[in-house]
Amino acid sequence: MKISIERGVLLKAVSQAQSVVERRNTIPILANVLIEAEGETVSLRATDLDIEVVDRAPAQVERPGATTVSAVMLHEIVRKLPDGALVGLADDPRTGRLAVTAGRSSFSLATLPREDFPVMASSEYSCNFTAKAGDLKRLFEKSKFAISTEETRYYLNGVYMHVADGESGRVLRCVATDGHRLARIETPLPEGAADMPGVIVPRKTVGELRKLLEDDDTDIAVSVSETKLRFATPDISLTSKVIDGTFPDYTRVIPTGNTRRLEVDANEFARAVDRVATVSSERSRAVKLAIEDDRLVLSVNAPDSGAAEEELVVAYNDERLEIGFNAKYLLEIANQVDRENAVFLFNSSGDPTLMREGNDTTAIYVVMPMRV
Repeated sequence: MKISIERGVLLKAVSQAQSVVERRNTIPILANVLIEAEGETVSLRATDLDIEVVDRAPAQVERPGATTVSAVMLHEIVRKLPDGALVGLADDPRTGRLAVTAGRSSFSLATLPREDFPVMASSEYSCNFTAKAGDLKRLFEKSKFAISTEETRYYLNGVYMHVADGESGRVLRCVATDGHRLARIETPLPEGAADMPGVIVPRKTVGELRKLLEDDDTDIAVSVSETKLRFATPDISLTSKVIDGTFPDYTRVIPTGNTRRLEVDANEFARAVDRVATVSSERSRAVKLAIEDDRLVLSVNAPDSGAAEEELVVAYNDERLEIGFNAKYLLEIANQVDRENAVFLFNSSGDPTLMREGNDTTAIYVVMPMRV
């Protein structure tokens, strides 16, 4: 194999690939990226056996072929090369080395045979549809903060993507929860997605997806089966196993009878929570909300470190309410609001609270209160 490729193009492809690779590996080949050159294209493939990413880029291919080389090492080298450099990659099967050249720089890297590289078995996808990158990004970006990190409840370690009935028809919905807070985000159902099986998309896959969904107007081909799913653009495809488990019935924890309505400027609220939480003890990080007559007083009382209080003007005309929350949870939810105002719906100081963006019900959040 012998190719020449522009440094920026190669860096984008190799950075996508190397982020999938696990840093600590017992199987050496999994630390490598598979480079395949043919026609006028080079493809870089990386896997951790649960996720596989393939990135294709244009290149001048003098001699087609394939080899595997350390993904992290190649990424570090390309990252440090000067902008606009033309990078040459040439492998020598006799020495088992890959030569990387750019200007006056040259590197010789150890390779492993391409035959040893595991390729994820292709799956028969029962559902195929196309969605805009912007719609998918909103679904995953707004829900991922609520993914559980508790390994024992592995079925909560991802985002549950499924078809559901929304207020104005069928929707594609993403839900994540860790038992303390919940995010439910939906978008109109893309054409062809009606028969999609519900799948739990793993946390790492959700993180990797972000790079695929950078341009909001890009069309993303989505393929789903009971065990795998794939997101693809003409240049990049990301294939992932799904979490084998049953997502709990989340609808039971979404309150429907909360009538006490508080409307507040989302940015002001987030900044105020952040400020008063500065003095709270790290362990509990409890912040108290005292609400009455268009006034919200946020306070933290940490006997070992101090106390803080801040008052905000809000829209609220119900009876007085005092309720406590974990400051981190409140902040994460408030930071999801794209619109100007956040609406909180309370029942009592011991019941789950519902939050949404203005009157928009396509993104709702639930947070459990704390005793303060």
